[in-house]
Amino acid sequence: GGIVLGPSVIGRSKSYMNTVFPKNSTPVLETVANIGLLFFLFLVGLELDFNAIKRTGRKALAIAAAGITLPFVAGIGVAFLLRSTISKGVDYGAFLVFMGVALSITAFPVLARILAELKLLTRDVGQMAMSAAAVNDVVAWILLAIAVALSGSGKSPVIAVYVLLCGVAFVAFMMLAVRPLMAWMGRRSPDNEPVSELFVCITLAGVLASGFVTDTIGIHSIFGAFVFGLTIPKEGPFAGMLIEKIEDFVGVLFLPLYFASSGLKTNVSAVSSAQSWGLLVLVILTASAGKVVGTLCVALAHRVPFREALTLGFLMNSKGLVELIVLNIGKDRKVLNDEVFSLMVLMALFTTFITTPLVMSIYKPARKQVPYKHRKLQRDRTMDELRILACVHGTKNIPAIINLMEASRGISKPALRLYIMHLVELSERSSSIMMVHKTRKNGRPFWNRNKSHEDQIEIAFDAYEQLSKVAVKPMTEISAFQDMHEDLCNIAEEKRVAMIVLPFHKYQRVDGVLESVNAGIRTVNQRVLKHAPCSVGILVNRSLGGQSQQLPSSVSHNVAVLFFGGPDDREALVYGRRMAEHPGIKLTVIRFLPDREINHIAVNLSPLPAHDHDKQYPEAYKFSTAQMNREQEEMLDEEALADVKSSLPSTPESSPAENVKRSIEYTEQQISNTVDSVLAIGKSNKYNLILVGRGRFPSPLVAQLADRTAECAELGPIGDLLASSTIQTSASLLVIQQHNHIHSEEVPFTKSVDSVTPLTK
Repeated sequence: GGIVLGPSVIGRSKSYMNTVFPKNSTPVLETVANIGLLFFLFLVGLELDFNAIKRTGRKALAIAAAGITLPFVAGIGVAFLLRSTISKGVDYGAFLVFMGVALSITAFPVLARILAELKLLTRDVGQMAMSAAAVNDVVAWILLAIAVALSGSGKSPVIAVYVLLCGVAFVAFMMLAVRPLMAWMGRRSPDNEPVSELFVCITLAGVLASGFVTDTIGIHSIFGAFVFGLTIPKEGPFAGMLIEKIEDFVGVLFLPLYFASSGLKTNVSAVSSAQSWGLLVLVILTASAGKVVGTLCVALAHRVPFREALTLGFLMNSKGLVELIVLNIGKDRKVLNDEVFSLMVLMALFTTFITTPLVMSIYKPARKQVPYKHRKLQRDRTMDELRILACVHGTKNIPAIINLMEASRGISKPALRLYIMHLVELSERSSSIMMVHKTRKNGRPFWNRNKSHEDQIEIAFDAYEQLSKVAVKPMTEISAFQDMHEDLCNIAEEKRVAMIVLPFHKYQRVDGVLESVNAGIRTVNQRVLKHAPCSVGILVNRSLGGQSQQLPSSVSHNVAVLFFGGPDDREALVYGRRMAEHPGIKLTVIRFLPDREINHIAVNLSPLPAHDHDKQYPEAYKFSTAQMNREQEEMLDEEALADVKSSLPSTPESSPAENVKRSIEYTEQQISNTVDSVLAIGKSNKYNLILVGRGRFPSPLVAQLADRTAECAELGPIGDLLASSTIQTSASLLVIQQHNHIHSEEVPFTKSVDSVTPLTK
């Protein structure tokens, strides 16, 4: 945008420039832009942790070294070809270093964003790229400080040495004196409490003061802000609060001004001759080849697969804003003239733009659609372990998920293997800093362990794993809500799970009413239900187990399964039977049958015609269009219920062999009004958890509800009734959808009633 506003395009008009960007406004624009730049570099320093970089593996260190050395040497070689463009009086050594830094730098924030958008941030190739980029960042800023010192020394090397020594003294002072002070401020900012406004003001003033000191020394002011960012403690909520307060006004207000300021200095018309365009191609090839070849060779030497090694090379070639900062400093210091500056800006833009398509074409993460049998719970007695993928959006989901998983653990085979997926939204405003912060548990070495939001999730499930002896594998996935379901389904396929458990998009308020917290979560749930490769459960939590997870020995729940018939209800029944194996679970299976008053009434459902059912009927229940054999379905229902009845206690004596049987009760209810009967059970508060099927193949009793206006249609008619925001109950709800190999469409139906033999299709 800045290039378009500048002399390359619109700025060719002198009247436009004099009106919109008069000469007397330029100093004001650059001053404001540079203030924003100070805070941006402070954030860049804030995202790096020296202690964590020390723990970076040799592989990442070697890749970083190769990604710096070869491009730096190549940049010096290009500088020799461009020596004729150097203005008189410019230090040749400074020019060489500036060119080397410009070609060797990797834009850490840009790289983080690219990795997140390509869904590589939590994969091995993304981890290596981020680790190497962190080291590259630190080295590049040190080299830039040297280049700035050389450019301001004139012809006297003594001045350059003096500036560098002052810079070293400044860094030592910041690490030895300021860092302990910031650590003390961090300790005075406890979890779950707002950070003191005084501390925030001191920190913001410290950014400006640090920049002033380094500018006075003779090094650019951004170096001081960067070093000050390194002094901020990464433990506790202090760093996160600073990010939240600073990143918005920096990213939304100041950085666009900096881009505009940079674009006003860029004159693409300076690259007009054939020689200039040839130099541009040479610079692009040199920069790209140096990064890619250097990274590729070292990665292959460390036995990284060729495809991943080549991907690493292109990822490390990301430039972006950090490159513009280097070039603008060189331009301001008169080291780079208009032609070289424009050449390098175009190179930075080109290499950044081609990174994403090149990586997408080279590295496509394995999506092996390996067929596996255990995609549902029903009739799966042969599997060695039950694999469940449970998702959490935040700490509020932890107690309910852990208590549900503990109740599902069972005491017999198959054993439970639990995959925990922390779902993090990638929005248009998500900063690289926050993305790194949220994914450090996947091996990213930029933040120390602390008790922040993400740590609480891992700590809770680590504790559960140790107490329950259940195998737990925590993971993190960063994605936009609109395609988060793709990642979930791919991971479910990769891990061969039998069920995905998702948290409902509503949380219970203090007064007991369910309140929506994020419509994006609902979108994820709806799409997972549609595309999942296995069974799916949506957990509507109403304080299941209280506000904290319970010890395995203290779990005690009354669980009910509401059975109307159909594959989804049978899946819920199987899940309930597994829960009944836990000694603290009391299971009640309630089968609903039509009473004599409505037994002669038939409910007929007919699909509604529409081009887009979701838009035309957003709050209508949707049922499957697949053709089902009603007699066969009824037979399967009877078999499932017979299995439950066979588990009922046959003798009044208490014996260890009868423990599981005694935890199950079976009852039948003949009803005429489905709504009243279901709500009566929900409002009775006799049960801590109610299991229901989603009802895609509705029984006659469920079909009665087809014309109701739904509040949350994705839960099905029965689930929607019990999850209503108006119902007063303490019972949590698990709505289960059984995986079906027949991928049929789900559409709204119209209901008609006849006095004939009951039908639903």
